[in-house]
Amino acid sequence: MIDIATRVWNHKWKIDPIVRSLIDTDFYKLLMCQSVFRNRPDTQVTFSLINRSAHIPLADLIDEGELREQLDHVRSLSLTRGESTWLRGNTFYGKRQMFRSDFMEWFETLRLPPYDLTRHGDQYELTFEGAWPEVMLWEIPALAILMELRSRAVLRDMGRFELQVLYARAMTRVWEKVERLRPLDGLRLADFGTRRRHSFLWQDWCVQALQEGLGDAFAGTSNCLIAKNRDVEAIGTNAHELPMVYSALADGDDALARAPYDVLADWHEEHDGNLRVILPDTYGTPGFLENAPDWLAGWTGIRIDSGDPATGAETAIRWWKSRGEDPTTKLVIFSDGLDVEKIEHLHARFAGRVRVSFGWGTLLTNDFRGLVEDDALAPFSLVCKAVSADGRPTVKLSDNPRKAMGPEAEVARYKRVFGVGEQVGMEVVV
Repeated sequence: MIDIATRVWNHKWKIDPIVRSLIDTDFYKLLMCQSVFRNRPDTQVTFSLINRSAHIPLADLIDEGELREQLDHVRSLSLTRGESTWLRGNTFYGKRQMFRSDFMEWFETLRLPPYDLTRHGDQYELTFEGAWPEVMLWEIPALAILMELRSRAVLRDMGRFELQVLYARAMTRVWEKVERLRPLDGLRLADFGTRRRHSFLWQDWCVQALQEGLGDAFAGTSNCLIAKNRDVEAIGTNAHELPMVYSALADGDDALARAPYDVLADWHEEHDGNLRVILPDTYGTPGFLENAPDWLAGWTGIRIDSGDPATGAETAIRWWKSRGEDPTTKLVIFSDGLDVEKIEHLHARFAGRVRVSFGWGTLLTNDFRGLVEDDALAPFSLVCKAVSADGRPTVKLSDNPRKAMGPEAEVARYKRVFGVGEQVGMEVVV
């Protein structure tokens, strides 16, 4: 096992680049990329970095030259033969050749497109523009780079023994969480922590800890590179990006109202089984489910990623019952701001009523809260979102209005079209 503290003490970026591979990304990014490559390859999209924790002065903490070096390194990457073989030949979700030959031939020649980086006060503005299948693959590497450079900035002035103690405390914290989760009968949990991880090496360590500590209760990791290297399942389905872009491209209110279902109709053509998981909160879960076509009720499950998770699960259960479905056969994936206490509570409330699963993210792979002076390693909320498609702004409403994004007039229009009324704001930790 790697001595992370010594590696941090000795690291140079050319030895330890933050992003080591084009598959050092979330599995759902590749699944979505294939869908976009098939259905909307020529759509021009802009992604932009958004620091929702404005009190973290990223441009003061992170050297611009070092940031550019890391971004340029990602642009030098291409799939290795072993990575291509893994994607082409492996079985994902029980299906061989999940990735089609035409997509793989394109992916094997891909280099990520240019980026635009400017400084505005104490923050960076980082944007990516181009064909949707290309620029969408910048999202996860960009977030991982910013998060880890912030970690490195804090760790840079720490001594070797101080680093050893820091990581010993962080490891103990993770293992204590694992020990609390072990007694949960029927637990199913995956690592979803790539995008806001403390570092690649730390995420890799956390995955190994879950493998040993939880055994069969550990379902896998969203990180493709770690899944390949550690021989565990690659986990993931789809994200808000798809309905956000499809909706931006819609002409008129009627087409806008249909757009989130058009996304899933395209997905339905490509995937079955546990990949048929609805993410209903982009424009409000209650309205989405109320207006959903009956064929969506036959899908495997739902992922709950904003708002109060228990409320979201209860809403899904009522919806399945109203459509003549048996909720006990359905999968509910909780994935928003999880830590041990919330996992314990949700598991106790819903086990036996639905098939419960957890996608554990930032507070697995970046929980250094309270371990250094001024809490300088506490996780924060950084996202990289599609902000326009073919020149039209994107909008996200969410079940938590504090996660909403888009121009004010368009947000109001989307609320009207999707019938979103008053919402309760909740703290956005990560």
